[in-house]
Amino acid sequence: SRVRILLLGASGFIGRELFAALAVRGHRVVAAVRDPEASPPFSSEPAIRVDLNGDTRPEAWLPRLAGIDAVVNCAGILQASRGQSIGAIHRDGPIALFKACAQAGVRRVVQISAISATTEAATAYATTKLAADDYLRSTALEWVVLRPSLVHARGAFGGTALFRGMAALPFAIPVPGDGGQRFQPIHVSDLSRVVVLALEGDTLVRQTLEPVGPEAVALRTILEDYRRWLGFGGAPVIAVPRTLVRLACRAGDLAGGPLNSTSLAQLEHGNTGDAEAFSRATGISPRGWKESLAAEPAHAQDRWHARLFFVRPALRYALAFLWIISGVTGLIDLRAWALLMVSRLSIGIGTALAGLALACAIDLLIAVLLLRRWKPRRLAFIQVAAIAAYTAGATVLWPSLWVEPLGPLFKNVPIAVAVLAWGAIEEDR
Repeated sequence: SRVRILLLGASGFIGRELFAALAVRGHRVVAAVRDPEASPPFSSEPAIRVDLNGDTRPEAWLPRLAGIDAVVNCAGILQASRGQSIGAIHRDGPIALFKACAQAGVRRVVQISAISATTEAATAYATTKLAADDYLRSTALEWVVLRPSLVHARGAFGGTALFRGMAALPFAIPVPGDGGQRFQPIHVSDLSRVVVLALEGDTLVRQTLEPVGPEAVALRTILEDYRRWLGFGGAPVIAVPRTLVRLACRAGDLAGGPLNSTSLAQLEHGNTGDAEAFSRATGISPRGWKESLAAEPAHAQDRWHARLFFVRPALRYALAFLWIISGVTGLIDLRAWALLMVSRLSIGIGTALAGLALACAIDLLIAVLLLRRWKPRRLAFIQVAAIAAYTAGATVLWPSLWVEPLGPLFKNVPIAVAVLAWGAIEEDR
């Protein structure tokens, strides 16, 4: 029968696919997301705003469960970041939701966990997922816990986006160690079939299942297959020493993104399960890795995304470096530039110094906001406005710069275009 479902994480990689699969079946799906504007389009139900960081008491969830028949939780993050508590998002918020479900009479709960959510995996990602799983399994609710291996689709986000970016690198494909880390990739459409079965029938109630593909695939094979799928031709596989990989992941911890210490630990832990047991329990035979790739050919946007994966952070750091240099060098030569302004504009030295100091502070602030990935589209507009203002000011103070060798002012034009390109590709979703 058709039911009304609260779907947490509906704007994410898995969540958007689940939303579509459930809506096609005629269910009324309420997207529970941090930003309702980013919720799946064409919904018959208005999205609601939730924040698992702060919604850690059952009272926060009870009003949202009014008229809800079932809950699916596929919200999650790989690693804590600014303003994102992994303990709250994976454990405290979901447990509060499960308590509210019991109070509100919402019986059916499907929890999308991870295959690494075991006591052997010592990451915060795994232990917090496991804590929520264990609490849910201790309740009298009609629960189903799903722990998939690598989930892939035509689209990409997080780990699969990183893999495609690695596969698309020019000249060679880098792999950590020997690249033998194993996954059992499952296509998101097959995972969606399991969720539908968990919601529409009773055969999976109070079971913990590992949705996995039929065969284990090494990481190096996944990357080589992705490269062929993208149509980039062959490339040698380069083994990167684990020490260097760990250093890169430590840097990634500071920078944010899918390349970090948690992803490395999850990779090394292993991501395989019992495909036969899963098929027996569900009656579902997932497509194999290569079969599912062949069924969905890559298109231009897939190749663009893969090629730009590492260009995007490089562009962000290059622009941040540019603004830092602009601000610092301006402060170093502050008085000399102020005297030039006094001579050209007939203003007081104090006014000139204050104006230049403000401009340098704006430059450094822009650099900080770039590194923090603050509202990319708005920040791109601010940068272009600053470049235009500085170009106009330089034209007034030193118009000969337009005809100087190497075109110092003309370079502002491609820099502004680079800023616009960064603003267009920076957002993950």
